[in-house]
Amino acid sequence: MEKIPKTRWHRLLGMLLEELLTPVGIEVHTELQVMADPPKADILLLRRKHPTWTSEQLERLPDGIRESDADHILLEFKYSESVGLSAFRQAVGYDYFYKDSKELTDRQVRTFLISAKTTRKQTLDKFGYSPTDKAGVYRSRHPLLESVPLLTLNELSEEPYNAYIKCFASRMKEKKAAFRTLKGQNIGSFSMRLLWLLQGLWNHWFFKGGAPMKQELTPEQVIEMGKMWGDVYLSTLSPEELVKAVGTKDILKGLRPEERLKGLRPEERLKGLRPEERLKGLRPEERLKGLSAEEIEAYLRKLKKKK
Repeated sequence: MEKIPKTRWHRLLGMLLEELLTPVGIEVHTELQVMADPPKADILLLRRKHPTWTSEQLERLPDGIRESDADHILLEFKYSESVGLSAFRQAVGYDYFYKDSKELTDRQVRTFLISAKTTRKQTLDKFGYSPTDKAGVYRSRHPLLESVPLLTLNELSEEPYNAYIKCFASRMKEKKAAFRTLKGQNIGSFSMRLLWLLQGLWNHWFFKGGAPMKQELTPEQVIEMGKMWGDVYLSTLSPEELVKAVGTKDILKGLRPEERLKGLRPEERLKGLRPEERLKGLRPEERLKGLSAEEIEAYLRKLKKKK
């Protein structure tokens, strides 16, 4: 029987967070080495420029993380496997070795275990995890696990700032709700790569049913898939709808000057420019081209009178 390659879902989540958070000043590193040799932690969010999260950053960070004061946020993500002893050991190990190798304090680093699946109550009780005032955010009273909060994506609230990460929830109902929330946001502020990634994920989960692939599903493949479907969708929009959907800046990004002006009439291309700006770069003979000898002579007489 042919073995189906295992998709490293943390790479897809890492790509989404990179496209989402880098524009607002949060560095995102995927598969980060926590010491001189492997193992590697799934994702690191790094805040360098500000002592606390900015309002822009808070709009994109989920419950649990947005309340943290730490500059270094380590994320261990479990998509297809249930949370258990092995996952907790991993998270605690990454938390300890990252702090030790970087010489950072407990206050500077916070490690989160993120589960796409709903964690069983029996498991929560066994490891001392209790719900907080934020739905889907759990903290442990166990001395070894108190530094590792647990986020359960299926249970996070439907606030817009949770929707980005809830795209990876295991329940289709929660996935769909997250995408509906994102659809109502100002997507003009998103990069095209982020839009393509979200479109590719939507296509994989809801058109293909999330079926296993014969090769690993990589972020690059998802983006290409989203680009294909996204271009088909965008081609159906009017110019006004297109600007509203993705913003003027992203529509023009990557186009050559001649491509940006294609289809415009000459007067439309020059609209808004001063006369001297319209003629800038032209040789004298090019500036005068099309004028009759009489028009040129009349203009010269006018100049002489001014002198």
